[in-house]
Amino acid sequence: MRKTVFIASDHGGFALKGALVQALRNAGCQVEDLGPDGTGSCDYPAYAEKLCRRVLDAGEAGQNGETLGILVCGTGLGMSMAANRLPGIRAAVCTCEFMARMARAHNNANVLCLGERVLGQGLGLDIARVFLSTGFEGARHLRRISQFDALTPKP
Repeated sequence: MRKTVFIASDHGGFALKGALVQALRNAGCQVEDLGPDGTGSCDYPAYAEKLCRRVLDAGEAGQNGETLGILVCGTGLGMSMAANRLPGIRAAVCTCEFMARMARAHNNANVLCLGERVLGQGLGLDIARVFLSTGFEGARHLRRISQFDALTPKP
């Protein structure tokens, strides 16, 4: 699996983030850990924005699945809400491998959101593996993604 993966968390997702960084590097991914560096209380919107801007800066690579992001907080919900505020980001909270597969295959999600307090490390790692190894199917799904991208107000 040769991917570039940006990863970030808040204090509630710090341990799972660490396990993901190690596993993804062992799987041959290029991983950039965007923080935090410890378990002290921090604000997840700042880390979500930092990661999403990096995914968006990847341009076409961020749209074709070569560069993806993973955000981890306590439930995955706060990170997904913050991430989805940025036009061009399609962040998906996934709690099982099926959701991860469909998020990529049908929705071309470019950011995976996980909840450390919801998932064990084993399931979190499995979900990330499926997310990163699944490609976008395109075709009819592209038309639908264009429709929800059109809902984003233009600056």
